[in-house]
Amino acid sequence: MPPVVAHIDLDAFYASVELQRRPELRGLPVIVSGSGPRAVVTTASYEARRFGVGSAMPTARARRLCPEAILIPPDFEAYRAMSARVMAIVRAHVETVEQLGLDEAYLNLSGHVAPRAAMRRLVRDIHEHCGLHCSVGIGPNRLVAKVASDAEKPRGFVVMSREQACARFADASPGLVPGIGPKTVERLERLGIRTLGALAAASEADLVGVFGPNHGRELRQRGRFEGSSVVTPVREAVSESREQTFDIDIADPVRQETLMRELAAELAGRIQRAGTRGRTIGIKVRLDDFTTVTRARTLPVATDDGTAIAEVAVELLREYAPARPVRLLGVRLAGLDHDGAGTAQLALEL
Repeated sequence: MPPVVAHIDLDAFYASVELQRRPELRGLPVIVSGSGPRAVVTTASYEARRFGVGSAMPTARARRLCPEAILIPPDFEAYRAMSARVMAIVRAHVETVEQLGLDEAYLNLSGHVAPRAAMRRLVRDIHEHCGLHCSVGIGPNRLVAKVASDAEKPRGFVVMSREQACARFADASPGLVPGIGPKTVERLERLGIRTLGALAAASEADLVGVFGPNHGRELRQRGRFEGSSVVTPVREAVSESREQTFDIDIADPVRQETLMRELAAELAGRIQRAGTRGRTIGIKVRLDDFTTVTRARTLPVATDDGTAIAEVAVELLREYAPARPVRLLGVRLAGLDHDGAGTAQLALEL
C-alpha cells in the first residue's frame, strides 16, 4: 500500500486551553504572554491574529496592534497536562505516532483502510473529551501533510497528493514550505525564483551551484513536495533546558549566580520528574548587546542533582565572566539517559 501520513495540529493550543478555564473570554482577542517589557507572544487566539498578532512577536508590539487584547500569562504545567490527554487519545486511535512538542504530531496511516474516516473520528474524540479543535493534513509524505494541515486553519481538514500540493501552492512563496527560511527565500529571489512553482522547475545544477550539493538538491525536492514518509514513534530527548530573559539587564555577578542557581533547581526538578539524568551541563548567556555565548562541561557520571548542576553552571559562568550586563541566562543538561525519560526537549523562556 502507498504511504499515508497525517499531520495533526491543535489550533491555537495554549490560548484554547486558557479559554476553557475562562469561557467568558471566548470570541475576544486573547494573547498568551508574559507581561514584562521584553516579553514575547507565546500564542494568540484567532480573534487577536486578525489584528496581525503572531507567535514570537514582542508583546509590546502586539498590544499596539490590538490594544483591546486580553493578556494571560502562560501556564506550561496546564499545557503539558492537556497535551498528555490529547496524545493519549491520538495513540488510542493510531499505533504509530511521532509527537512534536505539545500540540502537534505525525501519524502513520498507511495500514488504515479508510484514513480520512479514521482522522474524522480522532478529531471528533479530541473535541468531545478535551474540548479542543485541531487541523489535519493528510498526504503521501510528511511535507505534504504538514503544509496541508496549515492550509485551512482553524479546524482545517485537507487531503492532498503530491501533485495536488504542487498545483495548489505553485504561486506561493518558497517560504511556505517548512525548512525554507527567510534568508534562503531572499537568496532564491535574487536568482529570480519567487514561487514554489519556479523552484520546482529550477535546474538542480543551478541550485547546487549556489547552495551546495546537499542544500541545493533538498531545495528542489521541497519545491516539488518530495519528502520522507517515515513516522518515528519515539523521539528521545537529547537535552533539557531552562532559561529566562530578564526585564532589566543584570550586571551584578552575585545576582547572576543566584539566578543561575534558581534555573538549575528548576531544571533538576524537571529532570527528576522525567526520571532521567545527564552528563553534560551547559550554560547560555546573552548580553545586553545580544552577544550570545554557550559553555559546557561533561561529568564522568550522569546526574539529576540540582546542587551538582548548579555548581557546574555557576563555575562556567564565573569562567566566562560576562563583560557586559546580562539579558538572558540559561542552563542545559545533555547526554541524557532515557530510562523513563520524556520524548521532547523542553526549553521554556519567560
